[in-house]
Amino acid sequence: MKLVPLGDRVVLKQLEAEETTKSGIVLPGQNKEKPQQAEVVAVGPGGVVDGKEVKMEVKVGDNVIFSKYSGTSVKLEGDEELIIVKQNDILAVIE
Repeated sequence: MKLVPLGDRVVLKQLEAEETTKSGIVLPGQNKEKPQQAEVVAVGPGGVVDGKEVKMEVKVGDNVIFSKYSGTSVKLEGDEELIIVKQNDILAVIE
């Protein structure tokens, strides 16, 4: 199944929380709060939304930081969890 966002919506795949010790051992972040970082997997066409022209400023593959309580979580087949947010819920692009 493939999600195709409409309007100014963006589909995100949340990045896993990991912590690395000083010696280089990676600890999975199961008990930690999920980070608000995600990878963009699909971008809507933009256009006129609510009477305003919207230009999409993110692209597929960008790593972004998004608002903590924004978006709608969607589970796809294979337990893949994605988040659909409006573009204005994305706070920054990580370069």
